[in-house]
Amino acid sequence: MKNCEYQQIDPRALSVSPMSAQNRAEMKAQRSRRKWEVFPGKNRFFCDGRIIVARQSGVLPLTLGLIVVTCGLFFAFDCPFLVEHLTVFIPVIGGVLFLFAVISLLRTSFTDPGILPRATPEEAADIEKQIDTSGSSTYRPPPRTKEILINQQVVKLKYCFTCKMFRPPRTSHCSLCDNCVERFDHHCPWVGNCVGKRNYRFFYSFIISLSFLTSFIFGCVVTHITLRSQEGKSLIQLVICFFSIWSILGLSGFHTYLVASNLTTNEDIKGSWSSKRCTEESGNPYSYNNIITNCCVTLCGPMPPSLIDRRGFVPLVEASPAASATEIELSCDVVRLPPPPPPPPPPPQVEWPTCSTSICFFISNLLPLCMKTNGSAQVF
Repeated sequence: MKNCEYQQIDPRALSVSPMSAQNRAEMKAQRSRRKWEVFPGKNRFFCDGRIIVARQSGVLPLTLGLIVVTCGLFFAFDCPFLVEHLTVFIPVIGGVLFLFAVISLLRTSFTDPGILPRATPEEAADIEKQIDTSGSSTYRPPPRTKEILINQQVVKLKYCFTCKMFRPPRTSHCSLCDNCVERFDHHCPWVGNCVGKRNYRFFYSFIISLSFLTSFIFGCVVTHITLRSQEGKSLIQLVICFFSIWSILGLSGFHTYLVASNLTTNEDIKGSWSSKRCTEESGNPYSYNNIITNCCVTLCGPMPPSLIDRRGFVPLVEASPAASATEIELSCDVVRLPPPPPPPPPPPQVEWPTCSTSICFFISNLLPLCMKTNGSAQVF
């Protein structure tokens, strides 16, 4: 037989197996995933997470289309006649109002309204412990509300079962977007997004600029029809503006009242700080009792940063210590294998008596006995 020599192969010298390459590709793909790709809310993201809209945003193209079509008919059929007979500033004013309204609409639709991130499992467990410790000894479940003082008034904080946290003041959970929105005003289908703390100023500027734009086009169309009897396109603009101007002006007036009072649509509908529930001494705790101050705080305050970090990367799940000793560790383009475990200690060897040792033992003990017997026979 030929002598076979066995040599231990260094595991670091092994080539990368197809399974290892697949694991490496999966880890790279997981490492490059951003948080907007695993966002739990019912939102849609575009431009790598830079644009956020609601999932039910089908009315937004209709809103934008009505504005563009109405202004297009105005610039095409009314402005030439009005420039010739009145002034050249009419298309300039109309163009400025049109751009301001469209930009405000897009900023309202594509801006994070103030979504609060959901609690992590550790934070949710900590909150559950706080709720359990604050409960009574009866069989009733512990209350899931907290009370805080704001301007010497008691404000209740409700627990959100979806986000697993106590909602901050003026925060509400939108059922359409499935998110808790800070300073929640309402969900507007016309802009395709929630209106909250971070985009309310853009929403207010949109409805105000749209009110001026609609009123301006309505007045110009009436003037055009009065100076020159014309049917067709101008009558279409007149009908659209007539039915739009009242609703838009009413909406602008309502939100102007809310801004001056530092209220939200949600609070006004629920009557949270109405005269029926509150006295004059305990009115709206968020109001500064000054119209100018309320307007400046609501519309001109600093823009708070977005809290959901939708363009951040998803952290990798760390492996357990027990699994890290047996699994392959992948790092970028280098495959590192853990060193082989040390060999187990050899079992203790027990020496059992063999045939040769038994025969020697028998002879060494029997020979003196025979010699003693022979000697005794000779003496006798």
